[in-house]
Amino acid sequence: MHDGAMQKLKVIYDTDPGVDDAMALLLLARHPDVDLIGVTTMFGNADIATTTRNALFLKQRFGFAAPVAQGAGAPLVGEPDAPPTFVHGMNGLGDIMLPAITEAADPRHAHQLIIELVRANPGVVTIIAVGRMTNLERAMREAPDIVPLVKQIVVMGGAFGRNGHTGNVTPVAEANIWGDPDAADLVFGAAWPVAIAPLDVTQATIMTEAYLQQLGDTAGSDGAFVRAISAFYQNFHRESAGLDGFYVHDSSAVALALHPEFYTTETGAVRVVTEGIAIGQTIIKPDGKNFPPGPWDGRPSQTIATGVDAEAVLAFYRDTLVGSA
Repeated sequence: MHDGAMQKLKVIYDTDPGVDDAMALLLLARHPDVDLIGVTTMFGNADIATTTRNALFLKQRFGFAAPVAQGAGAPLVGEPDAPPTFVHGMNGLGDIMLPAITEAADPRHAHQLIIELVRANPGVVTIIAVGRMTNLERAMREAPDIVPLVKQIVVMGGAFGRNGHTGNVTPVAEANIWGDPDAADLVFGAAWPVAIAPLDVTQATIMTEAYLQQLGDTAGSDGAFVRAISAFYQNFHRESAGLDGFYVHDSSAVALALHPEFYTTETGAVRVVTEGIAIGQTIIKPDGKNFPPGPWDGRPSQTIATGVDAEAVLAFYRDTLVGSA
């Protein structure tokens, strides 16, 4: 894909930085085949003011030109949940010291930036969405005309029970979907192509201590930065899951967007449970399986990743950073 700028993948990154969000944004900022045209923020790993400040810090640190627009501070229904400071630290970036922020947020609201960028680039924008689906739902509701204009939405979220991977905030629900299940159900039911990287594949992809050490040694200041922001996050995974390293969540969505061949996939209508004890659960009705009439009928067929070549994903991350060091 190195035959000139025409081949670059135009990406809007919808995010709640977050340690793994920052690592995926670094991947997008450094990848030669990515044209990052917008970054939109929402609540999640921290409150909306903090995730937006973090995105502006990352713009400053990584030196990308794309505008950063602040988005949703709460889900469609109810109040935002308390930020998981025990995972990402009090400042959302593993409690590293942050300098004064000199970058300013775009005056547009996130959903407005999404609408304008998609309309200006019909048929070629991939939205990589690694937080709640709140901004996408609002963009789609206010401008239904953008749905057929989006090339693809690639989501980090959900859990489908493949490979023994179920939820991480409840036995069945993953945090991004659980954080705004109503928005997720609407986004997955819209007629744009959605590809999902769920816990089924992200938890099968692990950056070990040895991997991180090598990244720190070979990927210059970017490698050192990943080491610094991920130390707190790594400690959480060690204590919570006994891992020597951490799961590669958000960067898996970038890998799925750029290298779908790293993944095995299934297709079908996807629903999100929006109330009761299984709230936030993602359930696929596989294409070709017939059931009596029900809530999956009339929904578009979307794609979920169910298997991964984890070594390929890890090499892709390392090679991208080392190549730009």
